[in-house]
Amino acid sequence: MTWQFTLTGLLLGAVVGLTGMGGGSLMTPILVIVFGFKPTYAVGTDIFHGAIFKSFGAARHRRLGTVHMRLALWMFLGSGPMSLLGVAASNWINNTYSNSQTIESYLIGGALVFGGLGFLSKSFIKRGIQPSNAPFLLENRDKIIAVTIGAIFGFVVGLTSVGSGTFFGLVMVLVYPLTMAKIVGTDIFHAAALLWVAGIGHLVSGNVDLHATAWLLLGSIPGILISSRFTPKLPDVALRIGLGTILMLSGLKLLNVPKSSWILVAGLSALAFGLAVIGVRSWLGRPRAQAEPKSA
Repeated sequence: MTWQFTLTGLLLGAVVGLTGMGGGSLMTPILVIVFGFKPTYAVGTDIFHGAIFKSFGAARHRRLGTVHMRLALWMFLGSGPMSLLGVAASNWINNTYSNSQTIESYLIGGALVFGGLGFLSKSFIKRGIQPSNAPFLLENRDKIIAVTIGAIFGFVVGLTSVGSGTFFGLVMVLVYPLTMAKIVGTDIFHAAALLWVAGIGHLVSGNVDLHATAWLLLGSIPGILISSRFTPKLPDVALRIGLGTILMLSGLKLLNVPKSSWILVAGLSALAFGLAVIGVRSWLGRPRAQAEPKSA
């Protein structure tokens, strides 16, 4: 099974490139539900793949100047160590309980439901603090909040792989007076650093399928590079609602809620169809070069 991983990576890379969201949180449930990965290996493979994958976006945002480095470093001060504690907790569950994969599946499912709620919250919560282009100097209160949210959600990421790009961005929207470009850039830069720490932790623990990671990257890196060149007018709110709903449905599937499989398939099909329609309409409606009149 190789091209299936590459196709999955390509599709998720395209989603991230077009929307800036959703790829990381979708990878783990796809690996579990579609490819039959054990939850522990799905988490480790997702995190290690995300570390490499998001590094491309982090480097791009750093060059564009849309990263608030001090804020990212303060969040990483909490998230880096706690993500390793999350990896250790995952290994402890795996070594202690005979039904460890079921427990891990439930943990991922719960995190996905909350992650989906986070996406939906982003759709309806405009701003908590008004954004400003003025330089944002961190005060002690801001640093404490950054370390705290880093510690809490870093543990969740290390344990379940969910939340590196959902919870941090949501809290920054509510708490810090940054423009949306700075929030996205800081979020991606911090997520890349966090995922490298947690990813190496899972790699050392033997929870990463390197074969699957390589084939996923073969599709996801071109996917994000190609799709990021297009700038269609995507309905941001509709996409957040769609992706948030799919995350919640994936979580319900892993929680073994009845009838969630058919609803999940329908939701994914609707999202893929919607993105295809929007992409085609954007392509057909792009400005066309006027032909020069022929000289007499």
